[in-house]
Amino acid sequence: MPIKLENVAIAVRDLEATIAFFTDLGLTVLGRDEVSGEWADTAVGLDGNHAKIALLETPDGDGRLELFEYIHPDPIETEPTLANEIGMHRVAFSVDDLEHSLRIAARHGCRPLRGVATYGKIYRLTYVRGPSGIIVMLAQKLQPS
Repeated sequence: MPIKLENVAIAVRDLEATIAFFTDLGLTVLGRDEVSGEWADTAVGLDGNHAKIALLETPDGDGRLELFEYIHPDPIETEPTLANEIGMHRVAFSVDDLEHSLRIAARHGCRPLRGVATYGKIYRLTYVRGPSGIIVMLAQKLQPS
């Protein structure tokens, strides 16, 4: 049976700030909603589930992020994920101009975890700590020489 990735969902502290970060990087908001009710409780497994959500899409139409900010139950703050922790790790994007993307990220207070690296002769890349502690990889493909 074929399978297709629909989206990656990320709980965030501040939906508006996170939308601003990702739209500045080039994603487009496809839609917004507020979800609650029995169907949401059942699907998510939380009683009284109530959240504001936004669905964003990459310019090529192939990648989608669902961002959600909990209204109820109260969101739980955790320490930001470390690079070697088990579980959801990061969201990665190919960018045309890494330096430009890093300037955009910096306007949102987001900087590389350590610096910019070169993977072989294939990519220049870095991880930045985005809104709500999300690790975001930005990678620019290097031109063949």
